[in-house]
Amino acid sequence: MTCRVAQLRHKEVINSVTGCRIGTVDDVEVDTASAKVLAIVIYGRGRFWGFWGKCEDYIISWDNIILIGEDTILVKECIRRSSSKGSKSGFFGSFFKK
Repeated sequence: MTCRVAQLRHKEVINSVTGCRIGTVDDVEVDTASAKVLAIVIYGRGRFWGFWGKCEDYIISWDNIILIGEDTILVKECIRRSSSKGSKSGFFGSFFKK
């Protein structure tokens, strides 16, 4: 089976260890020097419409992908990483700085 990056965006990602749904693929990390896919990224969900910031992103290494099926991707390990897209503290974080 072959799959394009655009088709990955519609697939559900499931943790095979816990059976929990992680989300759908939002982005892909590619090493431009070797032209290899390094990881898939699932963006963290916004808290209270984004006013309270958002959850951390899931970064799933290509080595941790067990199976890519028709509708789902099974993974064995997920790493949560803070988002590099703006402030994690959200709208109200600008008023309550530490």
